[in-house]
Amino acid sequence: MNTFRTAVVRTPGGPDSIEIIDVPVVEPGPGEVRVEIAAAAVNPVDLGVADGFFHGLGLINQPDHTGLGWDFVGVVVAVGPDTDLAVGTRVAGMVGGFDRDFGTYAEQLVVPAADVAVVPDELDLEAASTVPLNGLTAAQIVDLLGDAPTDGNRLLVTGAAGAVGGYVVSLAQDRGWQVTGLARAEDEEYVRSLGADFTTHADSGWDAVADGAVLQEQGLALVRDGGIFVGVRPGAAPTGRGITATAVSVRPDGPRLSDLLARTASGELPARVHAVLPLNQVADVHRAVAKGGVRGRYVLKP
Repeated sequence: MNTFRTAVVRTPGGPDSIEIIDVPVVEPGPGEVRVEIAAAAVNPVDLGVADGFFHGLGLINQPDHTGLGWDFVGVVVAVGPDTDLAVGTRVAGMVGGFDRDFGTYAEQLVVPAADVAVVPDELDLEAASTVPLNGLTAAQIVDLLGDAPTDGNRLLVTGAAGAVGGYVVSLAQDRGWQVTGLARAEDEEYVRSLGADFTTHADSGWDAVADGAVLQEQGLALVRDGGIFVGVRPGAAPTGRGITATAVSVRPDGPRLSDLLARTASGELPARVHAVLPLNQVADVHRAVAKGGVRGRYVLKP
């Protein structure tokens, strides 16, 4: 029986609970492709899965093991019926939802062809691997913000130098928002390079806040009465001040990802790789990400 390696947790408990196991190769069904993974970015959400945070919220209930990893790049090695993609095509994508026994920290993956996008020739695979989850999260945050209203258009992006925040800073300007990025002083040059204003300390009164830093209630307090708050994690309590408070629940979107990859390849959107390491060092990578302060993504190569 053909098998491939994948990283999972059985009983979540942080980096030491991550195991690399062998699972059977699955052939793609109608509308699906099997991708040989070339690179998978490591995101903060992966640390939450490995340490049991999302199990504790009741979002994960797997009987045997939970898969790790949300986004990937690779090469199509098999296609199911009713699929337009050809074997050999370089693609990127993400898998959504928490409650699954597979992930992208793996050698292979079967996904719907509609969920992936072709990687432009001029974009290397490691850089492309940092785009799907963060880019789609940011794009869907901006969808929740909507177009800047005529009676106010000041948007504060917390965590503006982070992977999601950097994309929000860029994409929100397309919708008419006057963007200010909240980040540490050493990130000022980067945030301003994205076309935004910059601050290391924000007072209240913003028309909208996109909370890339997961400030939650602290972030809500920065929004003016009747303003908009969009978080990356559910649970920020409404304030009773007429604020529209939502949280993004990112989902795969092949056409949207295609646009994000094209804009990344052209240099319009940032793609930052911190380091590329082999899959068998996944626990060490999780420990490094947990320490914080990294600008750019760790990327795992199977």
